[in-house]
Amino acid sequence: MDTLVGTAPVSVPTALRKLYFLRFGFAAVWAALLFATADTLGALTVTLLVIYPLFDVACAVIDLRSARANAQPVRGLYVNMALSTLTGIGLAVAATSGIPAVLRVWGVWAITAGIVQLIVGAARRQLGGQWAMIASGAISTLAGASFFAQAGTDDASLTNLADYAFVGGVFFLVSALRLGRARGV
Repeated sequence: MDTLVGTAPVSVPTALRKLYFLRFGFAAVWAALLFATADTLGALTVTLLVIYPLFDVACAVIDLRSARANAQPVRGLYVNMALSTLTGIGLAVAATSGIPAVLRVWGVWAITAGIVQLIVGAARRQLGGQWAMIASGAISTLAGASFFAQAGTDDASLTNLADYAFVGGVFFLVSALRLGRARGV
């Protein structure tokens, strides 16, 4: 008779810490690549724009698995996955219309995903290290409004998206470090 040997689920703070380090690294590299290509909507830039929210979906799936295994709330993660999936599709379509359209789609995503991040961070505050996620969610909401407003100007640029991603990555890094301190790692 074969039996499956079960392994204890990884704790939520440990899983989040690893995920947040990964998200920081991705955001830093992505921001550098977008900054280098942000002048035009060429194939590489459009690919980068679409990859960012799809990476967010993948991260939410990883987060969801850990949260479910440890009986944590997951509703916000489902909302985040839906928003990011729709954003990836929306960015691919918007890129055919130009930078202002891309900024509008990204702005709406930053606003809605920021609100979700703020709510999820607040719900997880007992884990420690979540103040950075709460602040990041609030800042994302404000940044999204600025992207939407910038879309209506003559100097609409994707450069601010690179800055936004990098700053968001720094918040993930801070949260990962704080989770490590809270766990004594």
